[in-house]
Amino acid sequence: MGAMGEDAGRFFMSQLVASLDYMHNLRCVHRDLKLENILVDDQLNLKIADFGFACYKSIDQLKSYRGTMTYMAPEIKEGKTYDGTQVDLFSIGVIIFIIV
Repeated sequence: MGAMGEDAGRFFMSQLVASLDYMHNLRCVHRDLKLENILVDDQLNLKIADFGFACYKSIDQLKSYRGTMTYMAPEIKEGKTYDGTQVDLFSIGVIIFIIV
């Protein structure tokens, strides 16, 4: 679809943030958020898919190398210990940059 503009970016960003807030409150992180893992229904509601790299409960001190290179936070690429919630937020930033 290409760039959608700021209005669409805000619309989808609010849904992404609400979805991540729900997941993170359950102590669950995705670790592979990318455009290919976001589905959109007929009413433009987002659905997050592919939880193959997801992690549950112990999400603050992760070390495993997971995700897609172009959406991956620098601390994962550098092999450092990372907070799963922070790397999910980094991936959302990349997604918003792409769609806007």
